[in-house]
Amino acid sequence: MDTRFSSAIHTLILISESETPMTSEQIAVSVGTNASYIRKLTASLKKGGIISSRQGVGGFSLAIAPNDLTLYAIYCAVQERDKFNLFDVHANPNDGCVVGKHITSVLTSTFYEVEKAVSDAMKTYTLANVIDKMKKEIEKE
Repeated sequence: MDTRFSSAIHTLILISESETPMTSEQIAVSVGTNASYIRKLTASLKKGGIISSRQGVGGFSLAIAPNDLTLYAIYCAVQERDKFNLFDVHANPNDGCVVGKHITSVLTSTFYEVEKAVSDAMKTYTLANVIDKMKKEIEKE
């Protein structure tokens, strides 16, 4: 699994909590990556309608309030797909084998059930929930 999702959440928290618009260079320093990676990530978030930017003005702002922005929406935006998909079934199983003959249908239905449970849970968590957890962590220091 790649890290686009966690990097996107990190980015969105920075954008949400900053008093001024943050640039990709500033975000990259906090995320621990390079600005070109952040630009690709923010392009996906912008395409997904989650953030906005203005021509000629550096930085990004949230287009959706943190209370209304679910983890599911963030995931779908950065994975650039309309549906939640964690697992894929391998191609070309051998139909001459009893397991190979049935594995695709068995795994497809199993993966669907697991993905549905995860996506349903992700729809109940918002960016605001994550920000609240972050603030509680900071208060512990």
